[in-house]
Amino acid sequence: MPVFSLLLLAATLGPDTLWDWRTPSNPRISPDGSKVVYQLEWADKMADTFHVNLWIASSDGKDNRPLTEGKHRDTAHVWSPDGKRLAYISTRSGRPQIAVRYMDTGAETTITNLDAAMSDLSWSPDSKWIAFFSRIKAKAAWSIQSTPPPSGAKWIEGPSVVSNLQWRADGIGGQGLLPESLHHLFVIPADGGAPRQVTLGDFTHNGPAAWTPDGKAIILSAARYPAGAVLYPYDLHRVQVDTGEMRPLLTRTGPESDAVVSPDGKWVAFLGFEDKGKSNHSSRLWVVGIDGQGLKMLAPSLDRNYHSPVWKADSTGLYTVIESSGQSHLHIASLSGSIEPLTSGNLRFSTAYGSSERFSVAANGTIAITSSAPTDTKDVYALRPSSAPLRLTNVNQGLLATAKIGSTSHVKWKAADGLDVEGWAIHPPDFDPTKKYPLMLDIHGGPHTMYGVEFQHQMQMFASRGFVVLYTNPRGSTGYGESFGDIIHGKYPGDDYNDLMAGVDAMLAKGYIDPKKLYVTGGSGGGLLTAWIVTKTDRFAAAVSQYPVTNWFTQAGSADIGLLMTRWMKAMPWENPQQYIARSPVFFADKVKTPTMILTGEEDWRTPIAQSEEFYFLLKQRGVDTVMVRFPKEPHGIRGAYPSHRILKVEHILQWFEKH
Repeated sequence: MPVFSLLLLAATLGPDTLWDWRTPSNPRISPDGSKVVYQLEWADKMADTFHVNLWIASSDGKDNRPLTEGKHRDTAHVWSPDGKRLAYISTRSGRPQIAVRYMDTGAETTITNLDAAMSDLSWSPDSKWIAFFSRIKAKAAWSIQSTPPPSGAKWIEGPSVVSNLQWRADGIGGQGLLPESLHHLFVIPADGGAPRQVTLGDFTHNGPAAWTPDGKAIILSAARYPAGAVLYPYDLHRVQVDTGEMRPLLTRTGPESDAVVSPDGKWVAFLGFEDKGKSNHSSRLWVVGIDGQGLKMLAPSLDRNYHSPVWKADSTGLYTVIESSGQSHLHIASLSGSIEPLTSGNLRFSTAYGSSERFSVAANGTIAITSSAPTDTKDVYALRPSSAPLRLTNVNQGLLATAKIGSTSHVKWKAADGLDVEGWAIHPPDFDPTKKYPLMLDIHGGPHTMYGVEFQHQMQMFASRGFVVLYTNPRGSTGYGESFGDIIHGKYPGDDYNDLMAGVDAMLAKGYIDPKKLYVTGGSGGGLLTAWIVTKTDRFAAAVSQYPVTNWFTQAGSADIGLLMTRWMKAMPWENPQQYIARSPVFFADKVKTPTMILTGEEDWRTPIAQSEEFYFLLKQRGVDTVMVRFPKEPHGIRGAYPSHRILKVEHILQWFEKH
């Protein structure tokens, strides 16, 4: 049966629609503003994996076609400043390498043959060089001399030696144990050749690489001092490309990232904050002179998180995306301190929950960006000065044409202490307010992140099975200012529980929710709150705690961001053990009566699977109706390379709730 006939049978956006789902991202506009290249991710049902190819669209919306094809991943693409070539990272050869495509003829060449992965490609202003970051092996801090195996012998692999404060990292593909290595800056001729290492020393460096207009220097983030218990070690540095000479540009207590140099070469803009010792800070937009002088915050009146700064061509200000109250909009922040929105409406531009989405700007001011709305999936748009956004893609049009989606409504309520809280509710297709429906409370992770008005594919899957899905931004969420996020500092979980329960009560007051059919789930921080909720109340018929924190003692010592965990607790374990106990669900497991599923990836290093095992063991020992679902080869979020796992995650949640 042809594929289009199969699609006609789809009535709702159920879990299996993931196989046909397409996700566009990272639109990069050509320097002259005429073309946009973007990534398109798709699921391979036979191989059970995701592939990414590059597509190219004209910015007037008249043309859209594939640029690369094949069952591999083509990502991190960047136009050369002269617009003649496109560099990107491709796994076509079996491991990531840098490829360069000549845009006039379509000819391509692979210019690297490296064992280590690379990231953050950046062209020199004259289009002759490409900068990138990659890892090199560090000098061993500890090693021993031992008798080698005899010739031809097959000995088991020896032990790994760990000497760094952070020794493993969560990541797609299960990054796991980190090699004793350092991240350094390299440059390579755009025509190919041997890469040259630019940064030196026993330090690590992060991209992107921001070239100065003369091509002689690069601004980057670097931790240029011995590793130690420093939560935010990265400062801005300037490195001379030809000599590797490096000097600090800006050093302060707090992170500096996403540096970009103004076209006139006078300023460096970046994102960051001054560390106040809290668990949450608003990531603000700053500029400093190219000489390191004249530091100032732009748009000081707007306390929100800023993303992806891009300079205007005349160097008078920057384009940036700002998230606020569930929406994300494009703004212009001027050097004079003013801030002006360029987009509006119930939309989320460029950023979305769990995403590092970016946008790009051509010399003529045309912007390529992605956008999403409650009933519109993410697609690529072109924005021209004084014109409405022009949609360039509609990648899920065929699927949505044959499937009903649930409507979304905005919900607001007051918490017990009078704090204003908001959320959104997705209703099942063919919703009838005269009937009674089960309610699923879905809690975001972070906790310092934000649910919003973007299209929620997974929650539409839940709604397709008859649930009303409530998703909210309780205290601690971003998008409402730094003080709103700070409320839970040292009190997590805590009063955010009351915010969530008040939200459930607000939905019950609408009259169409069955009070005997309440369900709760969430992942990461949301998994922690789910586990916390079932220790506090038995009002929910069932719960699914996804990749949770359940014991702050063991979480701080085993997570890949353990140092940040101690910040959230306001103390090291021996300084205030009662603080760790008071916020850990395992110490209140004797209160749980709710049927609870615990679901985690086995290669999750953000909330390691032992967190799930501890809670499962205690509930099982007490006779609570509980199961533990373990996904092999999956990192935090079960967001790895296997589409089937994402479908099975949703089905486990749904069928657990349907059982109860």
